[in-house]
Amino acid sequence: MANFFPRWTNLLPLKLGVCAGAAGLGIVAAFAYYATPKKLVVGYQPQQPIPFSHKIHVDQIGLDCRYCHSFVEVSGHSNVPTSNTCWNCHQHVQKESPKLQPLRDRLDPALEHADFGKPIEWVRVHKLADYAYFNHSAHVNRGVSCVSCHGRVDQMEVIYQAENHSMGWCLECHRAPEKHLRPLEEVYTMDYEAGDYLAKPGNRMLGSDGEPLESQFDLGLKLKEEWRVNPKQSCTTCHH
Repeated sequence: MANFFPRWTNLLPLKLGVCAGAAGLGIVAAFAYYATPKKLVVGYQPQQPIPFSHKIHVDQIGLDCRYCHSFVEVSGHSNVPTSNTCWNCHQHVQKESPKLQPLRDRLDPALEHADFGKPIEWVRVHKLADYAYFNHSAHVNRGVSCVSCHGRVDQMEVIYQAENHSMGWCLECHRAPEKHLRPLEEVYTMDYEAGDYLAKPGNRMLGSDGEPLESQFDLGLKLKEEWRVNPKQSCTTCHH
């Protein structure tokens, strides 16, 4: 009796298996790329109720981060500045700027407006998942700069998320904190460079071998040892 199926069908199961495997690998690869925090949140740049420029306030004017974010050294969470913080300056500076009309509507007693006394509803840019615990003060008080987590904020006209803040990203720092540790007085210096800092006469430091420190890695190791920085890497560190 002649074969009911043609000869080419002998390879059909193999071909179907190869196609199914390729499709499965493609789905996994696409998910691994497009569903990661790096793809989903890096670059997130929402429109704010007032077009606040960090570049103008930090880079040009020279405001310290702590003037607006006053809780960063003492609280587990950094705070967004209140309208009064903005009004301290802008009741005198740029008083007629149309960009600041939402601020005047809320705080200028000479204006009768329905929004008077209401807070400005800033759109939050950086937000960890509710199940992850992060203590802001614990990091900045041990030499971790704003730049390490938020990027060069002083160069941003509009604030955006520069790092993905994923679990893997956090673990990279916990495994090698010496790459990020700075002297405490340099935590809020946006353009800090370890080599330039160590080159200044008053900042000269020696390593355990008696040789002058020259790099971020060498300085970070010294600070890590002196401050006994030993970040935990277990799940319970962030998931209480």
